[in-house]
Amino acid sequence: MECKIVIQDVVCRINAIKGVEDTYILSEEDKEKIIELEKKAEGTVLMGLGVGDNQGIKEVFKRQIIIAFTTNMDYVWPEGPNVVLMQYGEKVGEDVYDPEKLEECKKCNDMLVMGNFVIYKSSVPKPKDAKKEPITVVLPPQKCQEVECVEDVTNVVLASPSTPSDEYIRSVMGLKPAVGLGTFIIGFDIC
Repeated sequence: MECKIVIQDVVCRINAIKGVEDTYILSEEDKEKIIELEKKAEGTVLMGLGVGDNQGIKEVFKRQIIIAFTTNMDYVWPEGPNVVLMQYGEKVGEDVYDPEKLEECKKCNDMLVMGNFVIYKSSVPKPKDAKKEPITVVLPPQKCQEVECVEDVTNVVLASPSTPSDEYIRSVMGLKPAVGLGTFIIGFDIC
């Protein structure tokens, strides 16, 4: 299938996802700008928890075609974890969206549940050791089944951009920041 047709098919699939507002195919200039913004964001404190490591964005930018899309409150995030807390190479926490799993975690003495975050108490080092290696907030790459099934598309990766990249994407799309709206970036290869 011709590249343009494949890209159109992907855009149609993304637009058909509940909660997706708009799509935007990134130009080379956009890609360079977002890579620059993500490098600046790398290592800054995320969510007040620790330094950021957006592995999802790193994977997206290894792909041939990259599309940004905005979402509203109806969008259902990919099955997680979407955020993983790491320290000394160990997982010390993660986000959990399954209400049943959250209830089970609340019953465990070695787990601390804060909203939809679960902290594994036994994995968290003592405060005197924490200064040596800060917690890393990892944003892992995610799947997007709606795009994975498009003919001639491979290596699909979905990621959530940093705040500066989100603001840049909104500006090139001519959108203003609004409560309840989010931004995702998806990358894929064409075979």
